[in-house]
Amino acid sequence: MDEGNQSQLLEFILQGLSEQTTYQWIFFALFFWLYLVALIGNLLISMAILLDAHLHKPMYFFLAHLSLADACFISTTVPNLLVSTGTHDQSISYPRCMTQLYFFLTFGDLDIFLLAVMAYDRYVAICYPLHYVMALGPKHCAFLVAICWIFTSLVALTHTLLMAQLSFCPAKTITSFFCDLGPLMQVSCSNTQTNMLVLLTLGGAVILIPFTLILISYAHIAVAIFRTPSAQGRRKAFSTCGSHLTMVFLFFGTVIRAYLCPTDPDSAATGDRVAIVMYTVITPTVNPFIYSLRNQDMQAALGRLLRGNIPRRN
Repeated sequence: MDEGNQSQLLEFILQGLSEQTTYQWIFFALFFWLYLVALIGNLLISMAILLDAHLHKPMYFFLAHLSLADACFISTTVPNLLVSTGTHDQSISYPRCMTQLYFFLTFGDLDIFLLAVMAYDRYVAICYPLHYVMALGPKHCAFLVAICWIFTSLVALTHTLLMAQLSFCPAKTITSFFCDLGPLMQVSCSNTQTNMLVLLTLGGAVILIPFTLILISYAHIAVAIFRTPSAQGRRKAFSTCGSHLTMVFLFFGTVIRAYLCPTDPDSAATGDRVAIVMYTVITPTVNPFIYSLRNQDMQAALGRLLRGNIPRRN
């Protein structure tokens, strides 16, 4: 078959979460509920931060973009899963698969870099409070977020273009519920050494470098907190960092488990699938709760938003 026509004729079969049809309606109901919670929760946080003048601070500016990224991230995979589960049609066309891959990588990597930027924000706020306003002014915050969006888009485009160079045999089954790099390379008829090399080097760097910077930032933060003479000051510092650290270890723990840790072939399918569901579905869902339950300013802003009593800047 001519490779130029292949992209027009080819479609993949997504294996989904379970091959047993008796559980399909349970998965549909569960993931539909999780998607609604994630979408509504993250959009409410973004709207509250955008509209409420009390939250016009760097920390919440980054959180608004993280919540928006989470809403987009879960929207790249779960709606297609719900449609395929409800219609019992697990096929996905080649163009849709490549599009899903690009946006999945973009928003997934964007989460990683925004978490790193938020760690930098806490580092400056706690270790260099007198320089905070200068280091993280409106222009600097906008620049950091713009760099995150641009860089992650380029990384995702690199992976997607390399994947588009591969040829695939028709009607191949992807061992996932969405189009991802590893499962797609497994069903390719081409040599995937270049793709695998780029995945291990570029993909590994995208995950490990921000994670390392986050750990370094929080090592300095921990030293600064323990040097604080006031017990109330230490509690306040731990409180502001606790939510972010929870998200960091939840997200990076499952990402590293799914992509960078070798697994036993006998248990890899189940273990990797659980890890992938954790960071693609569960993490965006619990993000609004983690950032609002322990943050009184966020709770107050959400309450004002729901009551329609939003203070604005004059």
